[in-house]
Amino acid sequence: MAAQRLLVDIHTHVYLPRYAAFLRSRTSVPRIFSRTTAEGKQEERLLILDDEPSEGRPIGAQYWDRDEKLKFMDRHAIDISVVSSANPWLDFLPAPAAHKLAGELNADMEAYCSAGPSLATLPSTKRLYGFGLLPLVPEATTASLVSTVAAIAQLPHLKGVIMGTRGLGKGLDDAALEPVWAAIERAGLVVFLHPHYGVDKDAWGERENGHVLPLALGFPFETTVATTRLILAGVLDRYPALRLLLAHSGGALPQLSSRLASCIEHDPLVAARLAHDARYYLGRLYFDAVAYGAEELGFVGDAIGRSARYAAAGTSAAASGAGVVDSVAQRRAGAGRMMFGTDHPFFPPLVETEKWKSVVENLEAIDGVWGWTETEKDAVRGGNAISLFGLGP
Repeated sequence: MAAQRLLVDIHTHVYLPRYAAFLRSRTSVPRIFSRTTAEGKQEERLLILDDEPSEGRPIGAQYWDRDEKLKFMDRHAIDISVVSSANPWLDFLPAPAAHKLAGELNADMEAYCSAGPSLATLPSTKRLYGFGLLPLVPEATTASLVSTVAAIAQLPHLKGVIMGTRGLGKGLDDAALEPVWAAIERAGLVVFLHPHYGVDKDAWGERENGHVLPLALGFPFETTVATTRLILAGVLDRYPALRLLLAHSGGALPQLSSRLASCIEHDPLVAARLAHDARYYLGRLYFDAVAYGAEELGFVGDAIGRSARYAAAGTSAAASGAGVVDSVAQRRAGAGRMMFGTDHPFFPPLVETEKWKSVVENLEAIDGVWGWTETEKDAVRGGNAISLFGLGP
């Protein structure tokens, strides 16, 4: 199937109609509200964080309508999308309400995907698949979470779960999540780790910069910290078959992985805790290719591709030294854990264009990575996703 050179989008969002209607019913954040523009027109706006810049963002049918998603896919020649509910998911709800809404939205996502069209060339394969939601909120019970994992696993068009970084309120290294990781691993579901809260808003200063700093820096740093905490907690050691997909190319983790390894080795509290050098764990993770630049993707590929040489804790950086490795082969190996994404419906062009620049740039970045042949590029465009999510006939 990968030989057909399918383009698969694994980072694409939706606010399902039930969820959008729920947000409209709310008077506090998160919510969808209506206002009159300076031109006298009515518009709906989405506000998902307190003190969000620009009073949120305009929102329309592209955020919830399946036909709009398919039109977007057709415009950009995307064959398959693995769709996830957009943040803030269920984080703001009490546990009973979160459990109930999670079940309803997971059923809605299954219907959203199953009622969509199939590929013309592969009628047994749908064009839409999805991630489910877990009621990950404080006070949620283990039984509620594990039963939701089991329910998602029974929905044939849901291939994983999207997860924020707060878990049950204490982060993803919380010991209370151990049964959840075990259940997800047993079910064979993919965890799509996605940020929402960013970092302390005071870091952005008083100057008005719109959403640039929270999105460009806050989101990736949030992912970096959350994933590092998972590594330090030994989650990847205890659950070797757990499959984690990181948004935004893993944030700063690839760049900082050697610094992380050094800090671990020099800290008596954690030096003997992990089974492997920190750099090894990048080869256990999957990364979207939403980085917008060929050099950035190439670097991520390098960091992933070297991971096997760091299987032993305390491995020296000399393992990646000149004359020791084939840097091109390393970069090509890293491509095997990277996948195309668009972040639709976010990042629309500011003026009407035939194609979205955010999408075009991500495709150009894949095409421009030095050292990747068409084999690696086709894998990142779609072949890796076909394999990871089991999208074959």
